[in-house]
Amino acid sequence: MKKSYPDAAAALDGLLFDGMTICAGGFGLCGIPERLIDAVRESGVKDLIVVSNNAGIDNEGLGKLLRSRQIRKMISSYVGENKEFERQYLAGELEVEFCPQGTLAERCRAGGAGIPGFYTKTGVGTIVAEGKELKEFDGETYVLERGIRADLSIVKGWKADEAGNLVFRKTARNFNQPMATAGKVCVAEVEEIVAVGTLDPDCIHLPSIYVKRMLLGAPYEKKIEFRTTRTREAA
Repeated sequence: MKKSYPDAAAALDGLLFDGMTICAGGFGLCGIPERLIDAVRESGVKDLIVVSNNAGIDNEGLGKLLRSRQIRKMISSYVGENKEFERQYLAGELEVEFCPQGTLAERCRAGGAGIPGFYTKTGVGTIVAEGKELKEFDGETYVLERGIRADLSIVKGWKADEAGNLVFRKTARNFNQPMATAGKVCVAEVEEIVAVGTLDPDCIHLPSIYVKRMLLGAPYEKKIEFRTTRTREAA
């Protein structure tokens, strides 16, 4: 089965449609599938529901899709660095479902594992639990959270072999791995593709069975979400 494609547009060919749900990997601007996000933007597909830990920043990452008004709803944990997200939300132009970070990761992992729902204590007694089923276990109250399934997952890997086995690097593993399994189809962009047998089997984070298409996205520019510096002391 052919998995390698020449570019992001080719890798997404035939997969995009209006109103679809997309799970997008990444943590801040770390490990985001930026080539695939650009291809989604250029496709013009609209009314998207996007599941992502955060929404990028203005004009970077998913912020590009917000700027082009292609996203109808975001399911996210942290969106504090995106002013356009804030503007659209406060203006009633964007639907938002806030979800605690660990719960979001587990909702995607559960969806990928075929688990339709699970109970967690996180969010009990807050607006997160409003309208959701509550149940007691051993005298403690838990809230029912639904697993997430998406039409498409887009992720970024550090290395992949030609079969599609993926390795993520450090923080990029946090959400790329669960997002990848939650989609009916997973498309991955990677920094390097190596021959089968090159990667240590014990170091594979995402088995090739989950990856349907991939592309070499390098070279990448390291981008910083929020730069903080301190003043150099006088000599």
